Amino acid sequence: MKTKFLSLFIMLVLLAGIHQAAAQAARFFRIYGPAATQIIAFQPDGAMVWSNAQPGATYTVQTVLSLPAGTNWVDYIQLPTTNNIHTNRLVDFHPPAGMTLVPAGSFIMGNSIGDSDVTDASPTNVCVSAFYMDTNLVNYGQWQSTYNWATNAGYGFDHAGSGKTKNHPVQMVDWFDAVKWCNARSQLAGLTPAYYTDVGLTQVYTNGQLAPTNVNWTANGFRLPTEAEWEKAARGGLSGQRFPWGNLISENQANYFGNTGGYSYDLGPNGFNINFTTGGTPFTSPVGYFAPNGYRLFDMAGNVFEWCWDWYAAPYAGGSDPRGPDTGTYRLLRGGTWNGFASSARCAYRVVNDPTGAFDGIGFRCVRGF
Repeated sequence: MKTKFLSLFIMLVLLAGIHQAAAQAARFFRIYGPAATQIIAFQPDGAMVWSNAQPGATYTVQTVLSLPAGTNWVDYIQLPTTNNIHTNRLVDFHPPAGMTLVPAGSFIMGNSIGDSDVTDASPTNVCVSAFYMDTNLVNYGQWQSTYNWATNAGYGFDHAGSGKTKNHPVQMVDWFDAVKWCNARSQLAGLTPAYYTDVGLTQVYTNGQLAPTNVNWTANGFRLPTEAEWEKAARGGLSGQRFPWGNLISENQANYFGNTGGYSYDLGPNGFNINFTTGGTPFTSPVGYFAPNGYRLFDMAGNVFEWCWDWYAAPYAGGSDPRGPDTGTYRLLRGGTWNGFASSARCAYRVVNDPTGAFDGIGFRCVRGF
């Protein structure tokens, strides 16, 4: 199927027959064009969205019902390799419920805009494989459901977690709680857990504060995002911006503590976001309250900080799928929080925390493989 386009960011509405077939079974797509063209998303109406279209150019979209035997890649970007050769991979039409596909590809991780107060995030080129990410923060109702199943299945948590209402983000959970909850969510869903206490990957991590150094990175179960995965997802396909949508922030876009006098990029208003100051602290907001970013992810700035997998290190590693150092003292938080300034909601801003620390401004969301 070949079509010409006249804009830099376009949508191709798929044929009715393709869309109907996709509703019955997974369908896989890839695109060829004159540049490193990347499919951004599939909209609910079946529209395919991609970028880097050249005016007047011809593009070819290929689709199949199943992948070749032994192939489990579902990412869809042309990945640059040596000698300017590109490799094409295929995309799954239907992400898991409540998740969105973050496409594979390279991006500039870190403080590429040059904010002087960010000194531990020098711009670094990183290539990340495709993955699924929760469109929303894990909410309190979701946490409770899996937590209740897990505690009856031999899991032990350091904290029971809390939330303002079921549709607000869970908070008051430490890093170990989040990791164990990921495993429990995987088992409850019939997926392969990611975290283990043994090299042979047979003993699922369920108890204690022993950091699971044995990770099945190819498992199809849930896990915490790496710092690189989180930042790529937060940027939503944009490059060189402070926030998931651009360089300025206001309380119409995120839940944070306004301080217009302290930050030139903060449009405020000042203080806590007035929409959420009822009922006492924490002044969290319902998940999904604000507009999503380019990958259709909500709350990638503000509301609660999000646990990441990595131990903190500076500088962080570039390259392909970096996962941080093997040991450390502090784990990483990203994304900003309801009682934090706009500065902490920037895509490149890094916050460290003891993995045993649980506060009312810390939550998480999950990612998973294929």
